[in-house]
Amino acid sequence: MNVYDACKPALFALPAETAHRSIHRLLRTIQGTPVTDLLRRRYVVEDPRLRTSAFGCSFPNPVGVAAGFDKNAEIPRALAALGFGHVEVGGVTAEAQPGNPRPRMFRLREDRGLINRMGFNNQGADRVGRRLGAEPLPTVPVGINIGKSKSTPLAEAPGDYEYTYERVADAGDYFVVNVSSPNTPGLRSLQDRDALESILGTLTDAGADPLLVKLSPDLPRPAIEEALAVVDDLGLDGVIATNTTTDRPDSLQSPQRAERGGLSGKPIEGTATDLIRFIAERTDVPIVGVGGVDDAYGAYEKIRAGASVVQLYTGLVYQGPSVARDINEGLLELLDRDGFESIEDAVGADL
Repeated sequence: MNVYDACKPALFALPAETAHRSIHRLLRTIQGTPVTDLLRRRYVVEDPRLRTSAFGCSFPNPVGVAAGFDKNAEIPRALAALGFGHVEVGGVTAEAQPGNPRPRMFRLREDRGLINRMGFNNQGADRVGRRLGAEPLPTVPVGINIGKSKSTPLAEAPGDYEYTYERVADAGDYFVVNVSSPNTPGLRSLQDRDALESILGTLTDAGADPLLVKLSPDLPRPAIEEALAVVDDLGLDGVIATNTTTDRPDSLQSPQRAERGGLSGKPIEGTATDLIRFIAERTDVPIVGVGGVDDAYGAYEKIRAGASVVQLYTGLVYQGPSVARDINEGLLELLDRDGFESIEDAVGADL
């Protein structure tokens, strides 16, 4: 039993958001101290076979932290020290906002999943932008996830996204338009072609580069194809697949399964991987694979389905700080098993 396994019962006795904030404060406290170097020596896997490139970024390994874990860009260096090959911060909105009422995060322990209805709680673009400009950033790529302020009318969304981008532009290695969170009223309607073109076109004109869009697993396949047409028409640099789902699979066992919000973790693993394959068969832009990743086999399936890199959040909750190391070590074994010389060689192998 490792240290995290020993601590998990105490952490899981706390409300999910309280436990998350406790871990977050701990990482914030040790960030930049000699403890960070100790973590790096313990958790970072350095092997040239894990290196990969996508949308102009070079990744030391393909395993990253998804948006939502570090909403306010407070602990990117600590997360990098845990062995992650990139960190996506946010979602950041133009206005500071408290998010939805608590409780708003729920563990589905029997299913290795989470349901959240956080509602883009964050300190706002001005404050997050100042922090990103003032504090050192990790050597791994940092992505910035941008959402719409709740109070902003849908018709004014392009300007809202542009405001946020302009405040964080100097710090990001890539930028993500989040129009797929289920927890901001009306947000998902911005995945419609006209709205998406307006938002993405505004950000492209503002200089956002590289620019990616994060899609919902709940979109019908024709709507996904429409979104991909916009990606190709505007020359976007990548797609993130997927966000959380409002669907509730019949297989769910947890008594928390009826809570409102977006479901993440193991229950959506297959759905996310299938959507990655669907997207990879229809576009040549790089894909960031998200949804249910918590071990090497799941990460490898997404890579073989067409993902250039993968991200996780829920897996970190259930597996603890060694999850990136364990996945990367497992990926090396799988590459050897299948005769691939690098992660890049395995991308899309099942297409």
